[in-house]
Parts: sequence; structure tokens; C-alpha cells
Amino acid sequence: MPHLDPEELSLLALYDDWDDGGSREHLRACPECAADFAALRRAVDAVKTTPDAGSLERPGPQVWAGIHRELGLSAAVQEDPLARAEAGAGQAAAGPQAAGERQAGAEAQAAAERGAAEGRREAASGQAAAGPVSLQDRAGTGPARRRTTAWWQRPGTWMAAAAAAVLVTAGAVWSLNQAPRPLAEADLTPLAQFSAAGSAKVVEAADGSRALEIQLSKDEAKGYQEVWLIAPDLSRLVSLGVMNSDSGTFQLPAGLQLSEYPIVDVSDEPVDGNPAHSSVSIVRGTLNT
Repeated sequence: MPHLDPEELSLLALYDDWDDGGSREHLRACPECAADFAALRRAVDAVKTTPDAGSLERPGPQVWAGIHRELGLSAAVQEDPLARAEAGAGQAAAGPQAAGERQAGAEAQAAAERGAAEGRREAASGQAAAGPVSLQDRAGTGPARRRTTAWWQRPGTWMAAAAAAVLVTAGAVWSLNQAPRPLAEADLTPLAQFSAAGSAKVVEAADGSRALEIQLSKDEAKGYQEVWLIAPDLSRLVSLGVMNSDSGTFQLPAGLQLSEYPIVDVSDEPVDGNPAHSSVSIVRGTLNT
């Protein structure tokens, strides 16, 4: 049964109403794809969680004082705007104010806003005259911008973050799925007059193809090394190819059953044109199928 590709899994994890065309039915029948889908869903759920804005700490008056000093703003906007907002809220809670006091407060607020606008223009002019400003400088000394919505509350922000998290997770899942999967291993021990030793491993790729990976401590062949898979009774054998160094990787025939050919053999072959086994084996071992 073919598995779902990472793109389809990502879309299913991001959108509950995605037109899957039977993919969700596949998830109920395939434990491997279901595990990958669950990992992607955890990434989506993690970025959808909204932080508690109420737990954020309110900056003290020294923060505004530093901003005011660095920007060189006028005295009209020297007061901390957060403190002014709190004072306004307290006055509203205390009851109605006299008409004259409300008018004076409005005029003072208008003057403060004009001063703030003037200060922003002055700061912008000073930055333009000074030349390009780095991102770090702009973050530390640029005009304070009023934001009514936190970044995590902006429409679409969590979806973009979820998509990024899903893509990263899907990439990791895809990489794991593409890695060759070990099927069997064998320790290779020397025969007769040889002393080389090593190991053999059969791995399966994502497309289902299999390969035999061999590693020897040295090449002791007087002729050349040839790699074989042999039946337990030594009556049948399959040549996988020539190994010209102390290691090599050899593709297995598609229909070959490892249980029928579990013995790995590396032989010393003379250059005589005879394709048969020379009967001189350098190392041999049995795969743990």
C-alpha cells in the first residue's frame, strides 16, 4: 500500500476541511502515515495557541524617558503616555468633570499629540540626514509606533506560523522516510589463509530497492574480489559484482529472497575469464534474517 506524500500530509494537518480524496481513510488503515500525521498536527496545535497577553509586564516610566531622550522630543510629550492613560482612566472612574476642566484636558492632549508628531518628523529628518540606519539602530532609536493588535492576534499570523512549522516537520518526516532501512546484518570472518574481517548489511530504500553494503578491514585478493550470496547448502549462488577496494555497495535483484541466499561471501577470483566461483573465499558470514 503506497504511503501519503509529505505535501498531502501537510495539507491534511493544516486544514480540517481539506478535500482529501480518500487520504483520511488511508490514515485510518496505515499506522506509519497516521504517526507522521499526528506529528504534523502537534506542530499546528502548538503554534495556534494564543499567548496570555495579560501576563505581559507593563514597562516602567524610565522606558518612555529613554525613548524621549534618544529622539530629542519636545517637552510637550515628556510625560509617559501609559501613565497619562492610567490617569485618564482614574479620572473617568472618579465621576463627571467640570466642562472647563475637560476642555483644558482636551487642549493639553491635542498639544501633546502635536508635539509628538513634531518630534517624529524631527527624528525622521535626522535619520535621513545621517544616512542609512541599520536594523539594530532602527529598533533601538526609531519612532515609537502605536499598535492596536499584538502580532499573535493579527489575522493569518498563526496560520503562517503553522504552515512554516508543518513544512519543517514534514521535511524531517520526509528525510526519515528517505533514509535506507536496515533489513539484515552479518559479521564476516576470514577463511583459510586470510586474515581480513568485516561486516555486511542489507538496506532497503524508500522505493523498495535493496542493497548489500560490505566493509572489510583490508583487500587480500591476489586476483580480484567478487561478492556473492549463497544458499545454506552451498548448492546455489548469485554473483553481485566485483569489489575493487575494501568496501562496496551492491544492488540486490528484485525477486531475490534473502532467506534462500543468506550467506555473504567475498571470493578471490583469478583473471581467467571463468564466471564461476573460484572456490577460494576470503571472508564469509550469514545474514541474520
